[in-house]
Amino acid sequence: MSLGFTTTIPVEVILAAGLRPVDINNIFITAPDAYQRVSAAEDEGWPRTVCAWIKGIYTTLQLQPGIQPVIVVTQGDCSNTHALMELLEAEGRPLIPFQFPYPRNRRLLQAQIEQLMGTLGTDWPAVNHIWQCLAPLRAGLADLDRLTWETGQVTGLENFQFLIASSDFNGQPEIFAQELQSFLRIARSRPHRREGVRLGLIGIPPIFGDLFDYLEELGAMVVFNEIPRQFSMPYSCRDLVEQYLRYTYPYDIFARIADIADAAVQRRLDGLIHYTQSFCFRQIQDRLLRQCLDLPIVTIEGDRPVNLDHRTRLRLEAFVDVLRR
Repeated sequence: MSLGFTTTIPVEVILAAGLRPVDINNIFITAPDAYQRVSAAEDEGWPRTVCAWIKGIYTTLQLQPGIQPVIVVTQGDCSNTHALMELLEAEGRPLIPFQFPYPRNRRLLQAQIEQLMGTLGTDWPAVNHIWQCLAPLRAGLADLDRLTWETGQVTGLENFQFLIASSDFNGQPEIFAQELQSFLRIARSRPHRREGVRLGLIGIPPIFGDLFDYLEELGAMVVFNEIPRQFSMPYSCRDLVEQYLRYTYPYDIFARIADIADAAVQRRLDGLIHYTQSFCFRQIQDRLLRQCLDLPIVTIEGDRPVNLDHRTRLRLEAFVDVLRR
């Protein structure tokens, strides 16, 4: 049975319960009719001034009734998720709430994980077994990330695609691990690539379809994908609770700033692209990012799943040109 979720959660619990994890964001954004899914939600009455990701998740669930129940993250993600949960509940879909504690707190996070374990009918021995089984896979993702910034043998887009998929491992961790190892063998045989402007992409995953290709055209390399890297759980941790306690996305902005600052030094970043989603509360954090990070930053905004508009292309071109000079 497939169990959906609205953002990255302790996927080990789902796997320990013998269920197939499905990140609904990934299903939505990779669909050939992603744009139409947003419009379909608006046709049903969703406001224009609501994040396209939420509308895309809603329509995707309508099209795939077999994804149930759904874990809805009510704290640590999008503020609009509460209304989405109420609408889905009114429509009769089974839901499971999950919260990342704010501020971060180990005891409260462990209680949330154990509550999820109880709901799904699993326990710590089973969950810890899955956690240990996933360790080599997560190590492989860390190696892929290293080949992106250290040798340039992995492109920014390839990095993004693998790391973003680590939220659910495409529902099949064993197959995903095989695909990853096959790709790494190919990547290691490539020549090293170190020329070009070195960029970090921070903020929520961009909704634009051609951002990475366009940056490559400009001679820029994305060697840091902030949030997708966090999805891969890049830290060495003592246990599963610590792993999700160090995961920066659902907590305060200051842990993210520290992570970005460390990456900027290690990966020798020339500048940062801050992607913001229209109508998202995280747009407010742009001010803090600019205050606290000592790097050139260009902020771009996206709304629907389309390619870059002309204005955004010009701004990116000018930004890369300034960094190059």
